[in-house]
Amino acid sequence: MGTEEQSTNGGGVATASESLTITDNRTGKTYEVPIEDGTVRATALRDIKVDEDDFGVMSYDPAFMNTASCRSAITYLDGEAGVLEYRGYPIEQLAENSSYLEVAYLLIHGELPNKQQLEEWTHQITIHTFVHENVKSFMQGFRYDAHPMGMLLASVGALSTFYPDANQIHDVEKRYLQIVRLIAKMPTLAAFAYRHNMGQPYVYPDNDLNYPGNFLSMLFRMTELKYKPDPRLERALDILFILHADHEQNCSTNAVRAVGSSQVDPYSAVAAGVAALYGPLHGGANEQVLRMLRRIESKENIPDFIAGVKEGKERLMGFGHRVYKNYDPRARIIKGAAEDVFEVTGTNPLLDIALELEKIALEDEYFVKRKLYPNVDFYSGLIYEALQMPVGMFTVLFAIPRTSGWIAQWLEMIQDKEQKIARPRQIYTGERTREYVALDDRV
Repeated sequence: MGTEEQSTNGGGVATASESLTITDNRTGKTYEVPIEDGTVRATALRDIKVDEDDFGVMSYDPAFMNTASCRSAITYLDGEAGVLEYRGYPIEQLAENSSYLEVAYLLIHGELPNKQQLEEWTHQITIHTFVHENVKSFMQGFRYDAHPMGMLLASVGALSTFYPDANQIHDVEKRYLQIVRLIAKMPTLAAFAYRHNMGQPYVYPDNDLNYPGNFLSMLFRMTELKYKPDPRLERALDILFILHADHEQNCSTNAVRAVGSSQVDPYSAVAAGVAALYGPLHGGANEQVLRMLRRIESKENIPDFIAGVKEGKERLMGFGHRVYKNYDPRARIIKGAAEDVFEVTGTNPLLDIALELEKIALEDEYFVKRKLYPNVDFYSGLIYEALQMPVGMFTVLFAIPRTSGWIAQWLEMIQDKEQKIARPRQIYTGERTREYVALDDRV
């Protein structure tokens, strides 16, 4: 299931009447706390004290359930209405009309490119898809059965050693070069991880192909002189990349921002995002969907499975979301992309189970009442399997497009004057001021 968080929507400048009156019943004192953009600053609570030596009141919010950690102009998400926008553009319009590289430009630069800008941006990405030959040696050092996400995590972090000037994050030109390199090289690293698992020689990028076509070539090219990807698969993959490019302040984005707040190089910050995405509660959700569908086995077994879900014996994977309380807008789009893929690869028998499961869940009062609608993970795993991807590659295919979102968020963070190094507070629950006991005297 999805596990991504939602932050507050900007709402303008606070007026004198926009405040919160708090009475501290311990002291009887009353405090006026300004409300800005629907939020109160947590540091304002520090003024609420019993005495001068008191640290002040802190807010306690495990997992950031109701805490905005930043101001951002990148992605707008309204989970109640099922709305997702990149820089103000509805995801439906972008998926229908744009390419992934165009969307990546939008996320990073804030505006859609004109024709010349897109051509130059595409050219820059294309000529930086190659990686240093030593990266091949680095990849070959992994076991034959190493998890592709572990290989991607290590190799992305290792890129910082190949580009030592990457830590000059306030140099605009050098920073831009690292942004281009990351977007360009991520598919190459991902394809190398796949070929390593397959025991096949690595395939170099082909600059004559577009971004998704080049990735398919690096994955599947064998003995042919020129690999020609099916345009339907190229487009389906491009749509998948668009849908996964960013999703506001989710777990991995928060990781990129937190690590990046130390002003480390972007490769290390993005590696933190890859590490967070590695977890089964974040990037591994589509893998869980596939395992669920395989366990159900046939449409005839769905009623028993549904009964098990209601009794708490089974989990309905790919339905419901931490943020969306409506139909995930990405799920509608990806369902269409799945149909295009199956035209090329043939129908996946699991698709029939998925469609019937979706139909029942959308009509059953138990699920409707709980607002358990399909999310993006419900269909993406089926597409990846149709492309003959091993399950371990599913999250890698998520990480490739999310790189542009991570970089956009990182770039916004390091240019935000309000941001400092991330350093949460804690509520200490341990022992205090204990006397040390010599080893021989301990019971």
